[in-house]
Amino acid sequence: VQLQASGGGLVQAGGSLRLSCAASGSRFSINGMGWHRQAPGKQRELVATISSAGVPNYADSVKGRFTISRDNAKNTVYLQMNSLKPEDTAVYYCEADYIYYNSRDEPVVGRLWGQGTQVTVSS
Repeated sequence: VQLQASGGGLVQAGGSLRLSCAASGSRFSINGMGWHRQAPGKQRELVATISSAGVPNYADSVKGRFTISRDNAKNTVYLQMNSLKPEDTAVYYCEADYIYYNSRDEPVVGRLWGQGTQVTVSS
């Protein structure tokens, strides 16, 4: 099972970007999904998560500006980012909690991380 993120880029302050992250593989199911970010010289921080039932949770710094959503049929999570600020500049990482069934049909649980996508907001 792997995650592939896309959608980062360079945008002016006040602009918008949409990130996508898709899980692929076989014999797996996805539970919670989310986005984290890491700015230069700072620790990775939670941006938003969404449960398998679609219940979102946001960091205070992005509430009202970012929207997380998911398409369970496509095992994909999205992050719509509006009213972007220079302080949103970071590498954004998606994550997903998964259950994978091995060759003996035994469940294996874990967390996947995507490769990271750069978001740069200019002032």
